[in-house]
Amino acid sequence: MPQYLLAIDQGTTSSRAIVFDASGNSVATAQKEFQQYFPQDGWVEHDALEIWESTLAVCREALETSKVPVASISGIGITNQRETTIIWDRQTGEPVYRAIVWQDRRTASWCTKLKSDGHEDTVVERTGLLIDPYFSATKIAWILDNVDGLRARAEAGELAFGTVDSWLLWNLTGGQSHRTDATNASRTAIFNIHEQDWDEELLKLFRIPRSLLPDVLDSAADFGDTDEKWFGQALPVAGIAGDQHAALIGQACFKPGMAKSTYGTGCFLMVNTGSEAPRSENRLLTTMAYRLNGKPCYAMEGSIFVAGAAMQWLRDGLKLIRHASESSRYATEVGVENPVYLVPAFTGLGAPHWDPHARGAIMGLTRDTGIAEIVTAGLQSVCYQTKDLVRAIQNDGTSLKSLRVDGGMVVNDWLMQFLADILNVPVERPKVTETTALGAAYLAGLQTGVYQSLEQITELWAREHYFQPKMRPVLRESLYAGWLDAIERVCNN
Repeated sequence: MPQYLLAIDQGTTSSRAIVFDASGNSVATAQKEFQQYFPQDGWVEHDALEIWESTLAVCREALETSKVPVASISGIGITNQRETTIIWDRQTGEPVYRAIVWQDRRTASWCTKLKSDGHEDTVVERTGLLIDPYFSATKIAWILDNVDGLRARAEAGELAFGTVDSWLLWNLTGGQSHRTDATNASRTAIFNIHEQDWDEELLKLFRIPRSLLPDVLDSAADFGDTDEKWFGQALPVAGIAGDQHAALIGQACFKPGMAKSTYGTGCFLMVNTGSEAPRSENRLLTTMAYRLNGKPCYAMEGSIFVAGAAMQWLRDGLKLIRHASESSRYATEVGVENPVYLVPAFTGLGAPHWDPHARGAIMGLTRDTGIAEIVTAGLQSVCYQTKDLVRAIQNDGTSLKSLRVDGGMVVNDWLMQFLADILNVPVERPKVTETTALGAAYLAGLQTGVYQSLEQITELWAREHYFQPKMRPVLRESLYAGWLDAIERVCNN
């Protein structure tokens, strides 16, 4: 009987499910957007129940569309938006507050105080992360402190915390499994990446009861079986990884020095560093790449909060375009020598700036500036921000021979060529650009015997297009200097 894998890709703006065959080909896809809540400036929330319900709906739709018998599904892999924080009642399964999304900045002032009190070095040393509202720890404490009675209930063991993977797993297994994998745990700022366990000193620092936390397993593991009522029979959940880690796996970046960059709502560049967990001197993050057979593999990561979200804003907020695909036409018309810079610091700036108080700006406007220039600046901002990350990685002593790209934005040829030009690094686009979901499927396949090794997965990776840098060095330097000037103005304000 042919073997298939069901991948759940629960993202920031939509939930998606993809059925893959054993060769890594997509057989059927289903996707559903869900609501974003912005209760205050810098606050971003989701309805955790809507996340679960949309996920279940797309799983059922993908299975139905694929015509694949449920009995042929070898396993389920989950990949998810990371750092997003959910706390729920262990008895009822009801969330006690909306999910606080990774983009949320409400704990910025507390993070500033923790840093000024001298705690950041301990956090960096143990977790590889900086103290920032981005990570889960301060979000957990905020919920416990701001919803009546929750701290006492948490201390009494009545509540459960999870990142989105744990929340989905809990629901899929009918409340039987409260687990996560090492990659998602590594994004909480309370998981010691060297000892591979929750860190007692950091739990005290952030005032988080250990009883809230899920068990941490390998990225390919027996996470539990789904309740039969969801799909007609029980299916093993056999792989879990945060979205960027899953994309690294989907891109087959298994050797130290290999790098991928994912362009979705945000942009995340990750470089495999193998068994070494180097500490960045340039405010990048040290994180888990994955953990298999009990062995941790580490990575260096740069996180950009706004990539595709900038185009979404130009479409939905300013209504300058009706569809993101129009941006390529405008960019071709304007060309690369665009004097307008858009800094999309809608919820602060991520790596390597880490300024939660920065806000967005459009600079270089003249009387001649029109929609085309602003839209092009939105596209270019994604590449300039990636350049910030690559420069930090290079300053940390790692040189990139090429960059494998994935995510919804990489279908734009103009954007990918400009990315190669501004980075001065070849850009490789794979045949399967849905590498995040594919990585989750690969993990489930490793656990259930569909794949025997990482080498077998490496052989499945195939390149669709190779973008070679062509830009004159003097132009590259001039354009990037304009970006650095724009960034400095935003950060100084």
